[in-house]
Amino acid sequence: MAVNKLRQLDQHSFGVTLPKNELRSEGLVDENGELVDEQHFYVQQTDDGEWTIKRIEQVELA
Repeated sequence: MAVNKLRQLDQHSFGVTLPKNELRSEGLVDENGELVDEQHFYVQQTDDGEWTIKRIEQVELA
């Protein structure tokens, strides 16, 4: 299992890196290593120290 670092993105948020190879196998990154379109994910804390991440196919804007 890979160990990924928590990084500060701006004053209000942090992020965890996702391996590019895994994103490529899901079709989210192209052969040049660039993101394919805009991607959205739902992140939910499921337990102490545990989160799940799920890609959202369509985002409905209010």
